[in-house]
Amino acid sequence: MKTELLQDNLELVMQLKSIPALDFFGKQDLKKILNFSTIKRFEPGEKIIEEGSFDNWVYFLISGDVRVVKNNEEIDVLRRTGDIFGEMCIIDGSPRSASIVAVDEVTCLATDVSFVDSLFSEDKVAFCAIFYQIIAEVLARRLRDTSQELVRLREEIAGLKRP
Repeated sequence: MKTELLQDNLELVMQLKSIPALDFFGKQDLKKILNFSTIKRFEPGEKIIEEGSFDNWVYFLISGDVRVVKNNEEIDVLRRTGDIFGEMCIIDGSPRSASIVAVDEVTCLATDVSFVDSLFSEDKVAFCAIFYQIIAEVLARRLRDTSQELVRLREEIAGLKRP
């Protein structure tokens, strides 16, 4: 895995502006986030997150595809610039619920959200409000997708049971 400091790569900083989730943050807030972030690159097959582990990192996909793997079964593939992963551990403090594996060459913005503890009260409230809004939108989309898949599978199972 290669890690780069953001100030060393202006081209990648420009790519970050294309991440929809980061549009919510004002320029000053984005600068604070970037101070606690790095660009991480992963090779095909490299594990980015290990199911069951603990850490404080949230990842924003810049390029490449990643597999979401639960109990050695692929449950999703993330491929859109700005897709977020690693957020659930941050929300509830539980171990990582799935592994994330690079499908091809992957570049991510990795943010250590433990920096929030160092913010002053007003900044902390503002950051948390925006961050949790982003996470709520991500989780709502995933729940909608999961609900559609559940309905489809129930219909498929019901069709198999009919004589």
